[in-house]
Amino acid sequence: MDLRPPAGAPGLGRRERNKQRVRERLYTAAVDLFVAKGYDHTSIEDIVELADVARGTFFNYFQRKEDLITAWNERRRNSLVVLLTESQYGSTSAVDQLNRCVTVLAQLNWAERELTVAMLTAWGKAGRPILQEPYLAQTFTRIVQAGVAQGELRPEPSPERVGNTLHDLYLGALYRWAGEPGPAAPEALTEELLGALRLLLDGIALPVER
Repeated sequence: MDLRPPAGAPGLGRRERNKQRVRERLYTAAVDLFVAKGYDHTSIEDIVELADVARGTFFNYFQRKEDLITAWNERRRNSLVVLLTESQYGSTSAVDQLNRCVTVLAQLNWAERELTVAMLTAWGKAGRPILQEPYLAQTFTRIVQAGVAQGELRPEPSPERVGNTLHDLYLGALYRWAGEPGPAAPEALTEELLGALRLLLDGIALPVER
């Protein structure tokens, strides 16, 4: 599954289409090198050489190499929105939506596993988990809020806390999956994420016998 958006978009003038094509060449060259060599061992010179553009051209699109992490993350966000829309996200119960959301996240990561592993390392080193807006936690929160409003989920703990907890569970599972040696089974991340979700929804405390 190729999750990269097309290089050009309809309705744009020739100048804008050319700019998009150059940006796409730089981005594609960069992520290919990140997979092959690692983020730390890829220089801007390596990227422009593979993209076949002048070094100065790079800075017309990205101020520094770290901006490619932002570009990758934005594409992942857009891909998540598309995949959730394709799976009719929002048409069923909140629990079904949460299950669908974590399943789609697993599919998204599996579809580009090598790039995910390379970029997670770079993402962490650049401090992006701290600096970045937690859009995924917000997505989870909105689903939980709808479930509370529909009387499907308890209002406590707050939807925001549940959303943040789901986000943390997702990142933990993702880093463990990415760190496994050798190719992981496609369903491994899906099963772990669904299991974590069930654990949160069901709770771990046994009822107290009186």
